[in-house]
Amino acid sequence: MNEETPETTPATSGPDVPPDHLSVNPRSPFFDAEKLRRGIGIRFKDRVRTDVEEYSISEGWVRVQAGKTVDRNGQPLTLKLTGPVEAWYEDLGENPPVAKKG
Repeated sequence: MNEETPETTPATSGPDVPPDHLSVNPRSPFFDAEKLRRGIGIRFKDRVRTDVEEYSISEGWVRVQAGKTVDRNGQPLTLKLTGPVEAWYEDLGENPPVAKKG
């Protein structure tokens, strides 16, 4: 998740557009290692975030880790933050297609 801020028209689907919902936790049904390997950039509330654990563009939220706190199973505790979310693949270079709520 890079500090670059691509400015392009919104895209909703296609091979170069990230999924609507994605998680970095392998236990999640929204985990997809192949897509994560490409590198996903996230902009939340007009700020590029590098600490996102999970996101949903259509529902307008991201989950971020709550410090170093873990639950009784050793999994990090997360906070759900709501607001506009945009995602793009970082391996596409300058001006990649950006997935955001239309």
